[in-house]
Amino acid sequence: MSALLRYLRSIDPKLPRSVWLLSAGGLANALGHGLAFPFIVIYLHNVRGFSLATAGLVLATTGAVSLLAGPGVGIVVDRIGGRATLAVALVLLAIGFGLYPLIEEPWHAFGAAAVAGLGNAGFWPSQSALLAGLTPPERRHGAFALQRVTRNLGLGLGGVAGGLIATTSDPTSFTVLFLLDAATFLVFAGMLALVPTPEIPSGDALAPGRYADVLRDRVFLGIVFLNVLFVTAGYAQFELLPVFAKNEAGVSEKGIGLIFLVNSLVITLAQLPLAKALEGRRRMAALAFMCVLWASSWLIVFLGGLQLEALAAALVFGLAGLVFGLGECFQGPVQGALVADLAPARLRGRYMAVSTISWDIGFIVGPAVGGVVLGAEPLLLWPLAAAVCLVAAAGSLALEPRLPRELRLTPA
Repeated sequence: MSALLRYLRSIDPKLPRSVWLLSAGGLANALGHGLAFPFIVIYLHNVRGFSLATAGLVLATTGAVSLLAGPGVGIVVDRIGGRATLAVALVLLAIGFGLYPLIEEPWHAFGAAAVAGLGNAGFWPSQSALLAGLTPPERRHGAFALQRVTRNLGLGLGGVAGGLIATTSDPTSFTVLFLLDAATFLVFAGMLALVPTPEIPSGDALAPGRYADVLRDRVFLGIVFLNVLFVTAGYAQFELLPVFAKNEAGVSEKGIGLIFLVNSLVITLAQLPLAKALEGRRRMAALAFMCVLWASSWLIVFLGGLQLEALAAALVFGLAGLVFGLGECFQGPVQGALVADLAPARLRGRYMAVSTISWDIGFIVGPAVGGVVLGAEPLLLWPLAAAVCLVAAAGSLALEPRLPRELRLTPA
């Protein structure tokens, strides 16, 4: 027992109480979102009868609306703060996902996705700016790692519960998922009352800022471009894995939930120890290694889909989810903290908004292209995604010499 306590103390990220409160709200929200998130494409395709291409475009709509609204959100965050912006974003997300049970025609789905996109546009920049403002610079990698832990723990547990609830033979089971998802967004909004507003910087830090100042930061723009590749070839394709597993390999909804649980448990268990291990090590090398792990996971999916079905396929896809989750652990302590370190306090909202836009672009391109490829030649998707991941790995190493020397290593 004493050895376990010593180990837990060794990986303690030493964060302020306010950061733990914010993470607790994120955990509650992620638990609800995990109920519905893995089953959105299955719901649209198998329950509502939309084509895979249409279902992919619905997912892309959320990203497209978020992309268009993102620049305005950055200005709002810089003016009124992350906490107030986050509260509004959570309400919009609750409305958007709460509308999914009412979908009967494709335009209904696009409308619900658009409302969710508005909420998504505000969610990540405001939460990231609030997290960065509440955390000392030398502990930000730990804060973003904790955020990744709580989010993935919630998504994993929610995914398992969603797999036990959802069944394509009973459309009302999906109604339960989406309404619970909407409720947890509102729970998170309520918990923000317990989170203080970060101190406002004074002096030159309050000088007026513009997006032109952000766009002159070439190193930051390089990180943004790389993240587009990360999301397109990584996270966006992980969203399409459930429908591939069900329709091409006969994996059940329960099996899909377990795939997401394995992925989330890996992140939950490995994230904080890896964040500690990365202290004093090269940030861009960590991102490159992440891409190599992701490429490996997609090749595992390719081989499993080529030869296996049902339970055997679910086990192999679970292994792919494990490898993918391990890769995510390398991004958690690196990217968000690096963006926060590059951003002047007066421009933090704008920097976080542009960073979020890179996720939005990836979630537009990834599902749209991936849905088309899945509909035409399902097995081709995975080696293509692996190849893009390897390109992103090379790009990460190429960008490293351009980073300010003091930011090349994770703070120790």
